[in-house]
Amino acid sequence: MDQHAEAQQQASTLPIPRWEFIALCAALMALNSLAIDIMLPALQQIGASLGVENENHRQYVIAAYILGFGGGQLFFGPISDRFGRRAPLVVGLVIYVAAASAAAIAPTFATLILCRVVQGIGAAATRVIAVSIVRDTFDGRRMAEVMSLIFMVFMAIPVVAPGIGQFIMLFASWHWIFITMAAGALVVSAWSLLRLPETLHPEYRRPLTASSVLGGFRIVLTNRIALCYAFASTFAFGAMFGFINSAQQIYVDVFGVGEMFPVIFAGIAGVLSLSSYLNSRLVGRIGMRRLSQSALLLFLAISLAWLVVSIQMKMPLWLFITFFAGTMVPFGALGANFNALAMEPLGQLAGTASSILGFMQTFLGGVLGTLIGQAFNGTVTPLAAGFCSVSLGALVMVLIAERGKFFQPQNPPV
Repeated sequence: MDQHAEAQQQASTLPIPRWEFIALCAALMALNSLAIDIMLPALQQIGASLGVENENHRQYVIAAYILGFGGGQLFFGPISDRFGRRAPLVVGLVIYVAAASAAAIAPTFATLILCRVVQGIGAAATRVIAVSIVRDTFDGRRMAEVMSLIFMVFMAIPVVAPGIGQFIMLFASWHWIFITMAAGALVVSAWSLLRLPETLHPEYRRPLTASSVLGGFRIVLTNRIALCYAFASTFAFGAMFGFINSAQQIYVDVFGVGEMFPVIFAGIAGVLSLSSYLNSRLVGRIGMRRLSQSALLLFLAISLAWLVVSIQMKMPLWLFITFFAGTMVPFGALGANFNALAMEPLGQLAGTASSILGFMQTFLGGVLGTLIGQAFNGTVTPLAAGFCSVSLGALVMVLIAERGKFFQPQNPPV
């Protein structure tokens, strides 16, 4: 069966149109992007309103959400393998809406941080279930293609979210940003309840016992290919989280772009969205391995050049944007393909596998991103050094996964 016929056969098993399936999965994942990117223009005002003295501590509004989001996935994965995809998703969305609503009336910075952790835990369900239902429905290059299209739509949120946050701040206080998040989650919740199919067949449901859960974790963590590509993806997302943590300080404090911050941020996100679309068009022809590994080498080369230049000179805005946008071009071929390569051998426990992969990407990636963000010293050099370091880490993981050989057409022996 050729690839087109295979794709048609897989798509025909969906009870809703393929475009709606992709859009709904993207909307679920976009709630996470919304919870981060819409906040960026308001960090200064939140800090001033709640008495945050250390400017770097404002980043905790982002970091707290990311850490809760990462940790929560370890729970929702096994639960979704036992009870199916729909019920845990509803629970997560209820938590997300409640926490965002509570954050809108948080009286102190500590309370706000707690609400953000809880919001992240609720959002964990959306990420785990979105990836799981894609793996339930597609495999191989088709899965990578669908994930790329989801990432493309998902990346539309960073294009518009900072602008939405900036618009809200023109007419209202930062509290209304959280109300907007809750409202968006309610819309996606209604859509999911009405249209999302249950994709986990009853015969594939796993018992929710300690031995079953630990056994599932062991299967995932002892699969060399899955584990190493999960770590490679973690390093890549660590770079992205590092930028998100320090974006407001770099653009506003270092380069003084002021109200142009959302516009510039949207432009960079647009590059990444276009890159994800190109990946979806190329991965079926070139293959996940060759495309993602070539992209990783390019990402490393651009990051290294960026670091060298940032050490040698005070980088003007146009040059910073050039280097950063340059790294986003290959980045679009990293996230979706590394995810697909990690998930490919683990189809029969997709929820558990997705939870571990998501935990690593967001919790460990969030820790890496926090370290990069907290290293901010008034220049772009720490960010460039962080990008260079994580790309080297990803390269090592891919080499281990592939037993030292790049561009192989299929899995090497386990």
